[in-house]
Amino acid sequence: MNELMVKGEKAQKASYQLSNISTTVKDVALQAIADALVKHEAQILQANCCDLENAKDKGITGALLDRLTLNTQRIASMAEGVLQVKGLPDPIGEVSAMWKRPNNLTIGQKRVPLGVIGIIYEARPNVTADAAVLCLKTGNAVILRGGSEAIHSNKAIVEIMNQAVQEAGLPEGSIQLIEDTRRETAVEMMKLNQYIDVLIPRGGAGLIRTVVENSTVPVIETGVGNCHVYVDGECDMEMAEKIVINAKTSRPGVCNAAETLLVDRNIAKAFLPKVLTHLKALKVEIRGCKEAEQIFSDVIPAVEEDWYKEYLDYTIAVKVVDGIDEAIAHIRQYGTKHSEAIVTTNYAKSQRFLQEIDAAAVYVNASTRFTDGFEFGFGAEIGISTQKLHARGPMGLKELTTIKYIIYGEGQVR
Repeated sequence: MNELMVKGEKAQKASYQLSNISTTVKDVALQAIADALVKHEAQILQANCCDLENAKDKGITGALLDRLTLNTQRIASMAEGVLQVKGLPDPIGEVSAMWKRPNNLTIGQKRVPLGVIGIIYEARPNVTADAAVLCLKTGNAVILRGGSEAIHSNKAIVEIMNQAVQEAGLPEGSIQLIEDTRRETAVEMMKLNQYIDVLIPRGGAGLIRTVVENSTVPVIETGVGNCHVYVDGECDMEMAEKIVINAKTSRPGVCNAAETLLVDRNIAKAFLPKVLTHLKALKVEIRGCKEAEQIFSDVIPAVEEDWYKEYLDYTIAVKVVDGIDEAIAHIRQYGTKHSEAIVTTNYAKSQRFLQEIDAAAVYVNASTRFTDGFEFGFGAEIGISTQKLHARGPMGLKELTTIKYIIYGEGQVR
């Protein structure tokens, strides 16, 4: 048997046991993971150093390198995310409804694990811990398949987590990493229906498209983030500048970073020079429409592709629009239904934006960077779903469960 079949069989066996393990035991395991990540920080950083050196040799730089990088603070944040998940209510076993039929059958809905969750993701090794602990808290076994860029980091993190959870009483096979990072193995994983109940891709547009198009395992599609900030003609311009700078530059390599700035024509000449000067000082490349070029000299002419682009880097597209109508129309045409923001002091416009923009998260006077499980109070997250079936937005514990109907009878036959 190859690696996928062996680990798939182990995961399936582990999932049967995990579905019946108490919240207390699961929480002990999560505490053990959090402690172990901090305790073995040096081991993780050493492995991450190997990945970073290999990435630099391949010419990876900028925001992509930042996504791969771990440090003391990021490992501490990983551990804190684990503890947040531990502190959340366990949804497994919850009976959400119960009703009696005329024939005296009592029917209820009970929340249960999905079973075995497969996750295919790219260069962010913190996803390894986030995904594993969310799956364990919900009684799911998990098979992880990260990218080749982070293989040493991922192996170290999984090794540390496995030792911790097995000592805490969870079954072998609860957390597994596919160490073969060839594309062929990923495609094979997408067809492992006999062992994997659901597959979640987490990464760029190419990865997500590949999984959606090739998988025979059911997929929860996480989203590409072509996110917009629309600065309305009626706004606090100082607030707007802070929101734009944060949404673009606080961490440009993540899916909730802003990629396009839309500005009402009525304030463009007053607002754009200030915000674009600030962005340029932070090394952001600006690609703009003709009006933006006329207002600010250091703008690269935008082409049609720029309005569709998820840059994941220090680049932003800028367009001057004729008010909220054109802003909404632009977002509908080019957006990916991830996160969209309006900055305005006009209540009616804010409510219209909330109502008419179809996205997983819609903001009024706040940065798009808050679309995140930790920030929403879910602890860690498995990804941001932009689809509408089963899960949408940051996927926390509830989104990793399903229901089954439980029926009590007294000998009824049909």
